[in-house]
Amino acid sequence: MEILAIIPAHNEAQNIEAVVDELVRVAPEVGYVVVNDGSADDTAAICRRRGYHLIDLPLNLGLAGAVQAGLQYASRRGYDAAVQLDGDGQHDPRCIGVLSQAMAGQGADIVIASRFLEAKKGRGLRMAGSRLLSLLIRLTTGAKITDPTSGMRLFSKAMADEFAWNINYGPEPDTVAYLIRSGAKVVEAPAAMRPRQHGESYLNALRSLAYMLNMCVSIVFIQWFRKREARR
Repeated sequence: MEILAIIPAHNEAQNIEAVVDELVRVAPEVGYVVVNDGSADDTAAICRRRGYHLIDLPLNLGLAGAVQAGLQYASRRGYDAAVQLDGDGQHDPRCIGVLSQAMAGQGADIVIASRFLEAKKGRGLRMAGSRLLSLLIRLTTGAKITDPTSGMRLFSKAMADEFAWNINYGPEPDTVAYLIRSGAKVVEAPAAMRPRQHGESYLNALRSLAYMLNMCVSIVFIQWFRKREARR
């Protein structure tokens, strides 16, 4: 299975070298492309200087737009699968092999790297939001997704093409729920996430709360709309 690692990066000049170099060192069989999402720092300059494979977006499209650009890159080059590997160093590239084994062994369309298959969720606002998203996905689709907000996901070729060219949504929990109801097979594989190496996440407490609320409303609305369309 030829896999492309899509590395979206917005203002990750402090992290991008470590992320790419680790990927190349521990998973040399995996291709990669850095998607510079309109960074205001030296992210793009570092990638050019180091000779990294680079998509340099002139504007900040956000995570969904950056990942879609990477999926289009994967689709055009005929990769068998594509995995999102965030540019902040939180995702361990050694987990890519675990995800690919789960995809091949279970015939999955999407494999989510889950922190909670082998560990309990902690406390706090984010974990409460994660529990609520898991519950809503279970109620609306019947699927048990333990880590709906995990940003590390492996997409089959068919699913990568779907996100690249057909679906006008990012690979977020609401879209995953929609795809499950549409017949996609989504499974999870165990993975550990690491703290951000340098810098601060754009997801502060207020943005995290807004994101969770938006996802919850979207999951319920999309599934309601889908049921309504099915009855026509």
